Amino acid sequence: MSIVITGATGQLGRLVIADLLAAGVPAGDITAVARSKEKAADLAEQGVGLQVADYDRPDTFAGAFAPEDRVLLISGTDIGRRAAQHAAVIDAAKTAGVAQLAYTGVFGGPEADFRLADDHRATERLILDSGLPHTFLRNNWYTDAPGLTADLDGILERGAVLTSVAPGSRLATAPRTDFAAAAAVVLRADGHVNKAYELGGDQAWTHDEFAAEVSRQAGKEVVHTSVSPAQHKRILVGAGVPEGFADILVDVDDAISRGKLAGTPGDLSRLLGRPTTPLADTIAATLAS
Repeated sequence: MSIVITGATGQLGRLVIADLLAAGVPAGDITAVARSKEKAADLAEQGVGLQVADYDRPDTFAGAFAPEDRVLLISGTDIGRRAAQHAAVIDAAKTAGVAQLAYTGVFGGPEADFRLADDHRATERLILDSGLPHTFLRNNWYTDAPGLTADLDGILERGAVLTSVAPGSRLATAPRTDFAAAAAVVLRADGHVNKAYELGGDQAWTHDEFAAEVSRQAGKEVVHTSVSPAQHKRILVGAGVPEGFADILVDVDDAISRGKLAGTPGDLSRLLGRPTTPLADTIAATLAS
């Protein structure tokens, strides 16, 4: 058996591989799929196998998988084109008859009705139609995403967290490390085939609470400023965000306002065998770094 990680040189992929190695999976039983040897050179130095393939070149996935493989399809970043890109992986996995195809989708799965979820819903449907043994890892928002702790320097400089989220709306995030650890579990352990996991933090929080915690830890006042969707889009575009992506971000804030990312079903902590990492801990780690 080999565990194959697509998108292996991205932030999530590298964390998954690190977790697999830390859990005792031999490096030789892990294959990293990357667009170039150079991107994965450090992984190869650890003994991890390497397969060069590109989501935009389906032919490069020919022969990438074997029947006993457990494959993690990490979703691409090209919004609007991802389902077609993912189809290349799904087709190759079906041809090989892999033992498991795990996919990193979005919280809510088929019930996620915001634009960022469109590609994920389509990909899940392609996987179901393929008949492959599958595991759906439906990730909520990352605590360390842009606009949250990944933007902490900017937030502190501005003294504000700017969104178009309705005040009081809750979001159940976890850091990327938690989601990666859960993916590693379903790849190296049995009992996760043909299951869907709704993954998010144990505690949902509001942006006002986020701002207050940043203020407490940083010793500088930070507030949450909620503006209209139209104003939010103008601010994002003015800051250099492409208009189409600005629309996506504003639409996500609308989904948060409607409670679409507030659920706390507990799947993530059960997979981890521990509580999810609290918001305050991620803020503290970011400030320390």
